[in-house]
Amino acid sequence: MTSQVSSTTSAGDPPAVADVLGEQRKPVKETKRLDRVIIRFAGDSGDGMQLTGDRFTSETASFGNDLSTLPNFPAEIRAPAGTLPGVSSFQLHFADHDILTPGDAPDVLVAMNPAALKANLGDLPRGAEIIVNTDEFTKRALSKVGYAGSPLDDGSLDGFAVHPVPLTTLTLEALKDSGLARKDAERAKQPVPPEPEKPVVDKKFILDPLI
Repeated sequence: MTSQVSSTTSAGDPPAVADVLGEQRKPVKETKRLDRVIIRFAGDSGDGMQLTGDRFTSETASFGNDLSTLPNFPAEIRAPAGTLPGVSSFQLHFADHDILTPGDAPDVLVAMNPAALKANLGDLPRGAEIIVNTDEFTKRALSKVGYAGSPLDDGSLDGFAVHPVPLTTLTLEALKDSGLARKDAERAKQPVPPEPEKPVVDKKFILDPLI
């Protein structure tokens, strides 16, 4: 790969730093092609995990994949936010061939907070992908589920491929000009639906045009 650093030095000038240290390379993203995937979305019951899973399922089916789902509702209807009994999840197993079950061990876990991570970590095989909303890993949220420190920093997740994403921060930034109050904006963490899904979302929230 060629260097991405341009040089303006003349023949008598000392070599550029890039020349001394070697070529500056762009990171290469690894792409894996799989014939089946099990993904689980997990968070508080108010985080929209069932809605996210439902729409993800619909999009998956539109590509002709076979699939099986497993919604999992909180153990307590009104459990305090950020606690283990209040974790809601939605698991989807999809493949390019016939499948019969929603799967046992997720290949990918999307954890919206520490409670979601702790409640589901035991189901993951080593090497699984974990996507976490780092904004929710505060001292208060960690202490609610018995973490003395952040599992993102203490090495306990070294056997997994962890992808930290400041999802709340990104959401608030995207909606800063929307006129929504901070609390309402924080509830919009679900991805913006692709064009085929917009009519479905519009119909579901028809009584609230702002959404």
